[in-house]
Amino acid sequence: MAEVVGVRFKVVGKIYYFDPAGVQLKKGDNVIVETARGIECGEIAMENRDVDEDQIVKPLKSIIRKATPEDLKIVEENKEKEKRAFKICEERIQAHGLEMKLIDVEYTFDSSKILFFYTAPTRVDFRELVKDLASIFRARIELRQIGVRDETKMLGGLGICGKPFCCSQFLSDFEPVSIKMAKEQGLSLNPVKISGSCGRLMCCLKYEQEVYEHLARHTPKVGAIVETADGRGEVVESNLLTGVLKVILDSKRDAAPQTYHCKDVKLIMNPKVKIEKEELEALKEIAEEPVDETLS
Repeated sequence: MAEVVGVRFKVVGKIYYFDPAGVQLKKGDNVIVETARGIECGEIAMENRDVDEDQIVKPLKSIIRKATPEDLKIVEENKEKEKRAFKICEERIQAHGLEMKLIDVEYTFDSSKILFFYTAPTRVDFRELVKDLASIFRARIELRQIGVRDETKMLGGLGICGKPFCCSQFLSDFEPVSIKMAKEQGLSLNPVKISGSCGRLMCCLKYEQEVYEHLARHTPKVGAIVETADGRGEVVESNLLTGVLKVILDSKRDAAPQTYHCKDVKLIMNPKVKIEKEELEALKEIAEEPVDETLS
């Protein structure tokens, strides 16, 4: 076991472990630490606690010191520098005719390095831009291309639910979201309805997926063959949340479907869930992984 504290460098960013160096720190305290990017000022997101050694990425670096009023003043000054750097970089991008969109600028605490985050449809040759920026700011320059989900997280906004984006409010990491989740939850596979402002599948599809997976294991799908008290039939409608099924009996194909609860029928054969070709083409644009026509 090792004593650590969790430090966060962005409002809704990842939490990194550091050695508290014998100092008892409280949540919300600002600290100065050394990172792979250089000296940074972060905020304590997790107070002193013991964790297993296998949870630590070694070497575990120590907190340099608790931030002083002078340190916090430097942080505020860096924020003003970032605004100026953003404007200058945009001007230089335009001057070089580069097809890229600047999203954010970050100074390290000691101003020895400046990171410029951007998006672009293709790879960009920004070597001349880096030389320009280095001569202007007299610091190490790093241009980092980010994806559309990271862009949305940085910029923030309101989702279709009317609330601030989950990614900019509380999601520190992006979890994989798949078309299979939307299909299993009985949602329309219309890209407009299941994609977020970033143009990718909505993160909230993940929230209830575990419950739907549990229910799906005990509820026959549409097209399943089941044995009922009235004979064998085919499921034509299935409600995962209530467990209610509508079944057309083989002995009464022309009659209206009969209603049963999933607990009262015996599953004979469960089909695979299929995605129509038209849906498949539309979904390729918003899926972050290959979309199969058939989902088990």
